[in-house]
Amino acid sequence: MYFKFKNKEITGILTVLPQNEIKFEDEISNYNFPPLKSLKLKDLMGFNKKRIVLGGVTSSDLCIYGIQYLLDNNLIKKDEIDAIILVTQSPDYILPPTSNIIQGHFQLKNDIICLDINQGCAGYIIGLLQSFMLLDQDSVKKVVLLNADALSKKVSKFDRNSNPLIGDAAAITIIENGKLNSEIIFEIKMNGQGAFAINIPAGGARNPITPETAIFQTDEYGNKRNLEQIYMKGDEVFQFVQSEVPPLIEQIMKSSNCTISDIDYFMFHQPNKFMLNKLADKLKIAHEKMPSNVVEEFGNASGASIPTAITHNLKELLETKTMNFCLSGFGIGLTWAAVIMKIGQLKFNKLINYTNGKIN
Repeated sequence: MYFKFKNKEITGILTVLPQNEIKFEDEISNYNFPPLKSLKLKDLMGFNKKRIVLGGVTSSDLCIYGIQYLLDNNLIKKDEIDAIILVTQSPDYILPPTSNIIQGHFQLKNDIICLDINQGCAGYIIGLLQSFMLLDQDSVKKVVLLNADALSKKVSKFDRNSNPLIGDAAAITIIENGKLNSEIIFEIKMNGQGAFAINIPAGGARNPITPETAIFQTDEYGNKRNLEQIYMKGDEVFQFVQSEVPPLIEQIMKSSNCTISDIDYFMFHQPNKFMLNKLADKLKIAHEKMPSNVVEEFGNASGASIPTAITHNLKELLETKTMNFCLSGFGIGLTWAAVIMKIGQLKFNKLINYTNGKIN
């Protein structure tokens, strides 16, 4: 599906990372594989370190921490916020909505809209789209887009497929009506027939948690997990990305009347280095224009991975310079999406650590 906007812009991006760092080697003994084979996987996929939350820390804690940082540093003001959009697969509760909890924590005005969106790998693109739609209303001037997940609690430590890559993070993006007259083009596609390629089988209304769902089972590859934890069909996901994402990028390039050389950076969802490099090669994009270093530094935090790639790789550069971007997310749903837009002259583009609930 095609969407087009004008006069919308990102004015700031903040990534919040848990301070707790786990190295690949720290968990290698958990896997039912020879250590040498696991180390080969580490090199191939770009696994190295990841950040995960501790104890009872949730997605909302990371978001609240980041918003407080922005308020304390006078980067946003409470009375300016007209909408909060939270894109997450790990809400604090089944109900109430986590975005309302965040709004209540800061005692924001009642004349506000709060939305929770259940999306993952393409969640940053979906969140941007929803933000731009809200900004088409005269009553909405500033949207706070939150992409946050603490999925490390939902992955088996004995699962060599998923555990090495799953990290936790929150990203806060401020979106406003802007003066840039350049077009913003979206292309978004979904195929629910493949939805169960990535899923958590138990915990919802269809399959509630019971003592039986907590029983660990070992799959044909030696990975051990229960039905309350993430299950990913890695081969299917890889084939989906390699077959469906390139045509999407080619289509959005055509829709935007631009070429690969016109784009300064391709900031894509960060599943692992191997998948991204294969995708870059297929699209004939230089690897330096498509960073793939988030998983090896912080882990894959789903919808927060694209803004994390931006804050980690470009830092203060985006506070002084405007560049052309192609952003793309792909995965859970199955969903694959992309947007081409200008980003730059940001008020902030930072990455901070969450440390026991205290700003540092």
